[in-house]
Amino acid sequence: MSPVPRDATEPEKCYQDYTHLSALIKEETDHQNRLKDQAPSSTSSKTTKEVAGGATRSEKYKTQLLPLTRTDEGSAQKTLSIVVPAYNESERLPIMMKETLDFLKARSQKDPNFSYEILIVDDGSQDSTVRTTLEIAKEDSNKDIRVLSIEKNRGKGGAVMQGMQYTRGEYILMVDADGATRFSDLDELEVKLKQSERDGLGVAVGSRAHLVRTDAVVKRSFIRNFLMHSFHKVVYVLGIRGIDDTQCGFKLFTRKAAQAIFPNMHVEGWIFDIEMLMIAQQLRIPIVEVPVAWQEIDGSKVSLMRDSIQMALDLLIIRMNYIFGIWNIQATKSSVPAKAN
Repeated sequence: MSPVPRDATEPEKCYQDYTHLSALIKEETDHQNRLKDQAPSSTSSKTTKEVAGGATRSEKYKTQLLPLTRTDEGSAQKTLSIVVPAYNESERLPIMMKETLDFLKARSQKDPNFSYEILIVDDGSQDSTVRTTLEIAKEDSNKDIRVLSIEKNRGKGGAVMQGMQYTRGEYILMVDADGATRFSDLDELEVKLKQSERDGLGVAVGSRAHLVRTDAVVKRSFIRNFLMHSFHKVVYVLGIRGIDDTQCGFKLFTRKAAQAIFPNMHVEGWIFDIEMLMIAQQLRIPIVEVPVAWQEIDGSKVSLMRDSIQMALDLLIIRMNYIFGIWNIQATKSSVPAKAN
């Protein structure tokens, strides 16, 4: 019961940008034709996949991918990296990307020294997530919008782990593809993070805890709210203290904090946030919780009952593996903040 993340394949250490779009479209067409040739004549076209996922793309296409630079190699080249885990997000991603790009462009106009990159981590999607992203990038003529494609679905935690280890930013934002959190709240996360970080180490956690008594939460189903409160109690019992909302998909890291946390992680499912924050606390990395605006968006990939049970089991597995020393946290000299005087 000790999950071990699988090693990334070589293509999973590379990226695509909008210059790959024509080749990707050809790849999808060729893949669809191959499926038609292989399928029995009685098979409905609805059963075939619309696109070539990472594992089914040709070796020729993979040789065109460009290598990513690891987060722990060299200094930051951008002010901000944005890592977006995405699985079958072709419908929700364009809305989130528009809000994100509008914010980033406005900031770039105000501050000529500000630079950014967006890394979409495609977690083995079987829809047009990659193509949609590259079309957005092409329309914007923006080569700093990149896609890292995972060949076989690893889970949200696995996608985040992989993406966070291949960034160029001084600060790195993990944000969900659904656009549920108002992106402009990044301003407040940055302010609070810079106030709390020590020796270049810090994490700012977007929080929806202040919304618990609002209509956004109160009007949800009884079972959803019961599971939410039960989950919070289990998290508290298992050792995550002082953080009211561990699961909000809007978290900002200093570069050094990301370098310290993500190579130590094991859990690739929905519960990965817990291990991530547990590691940060063990390394005494400052964590600040910041209220954010949030709205529930249709299209969630979470199955309420099934995933709630799995998350509870994963919580126990995480705690037991650390208690019994099966998992260890490797701290480097630069990952431990100096003690305050």
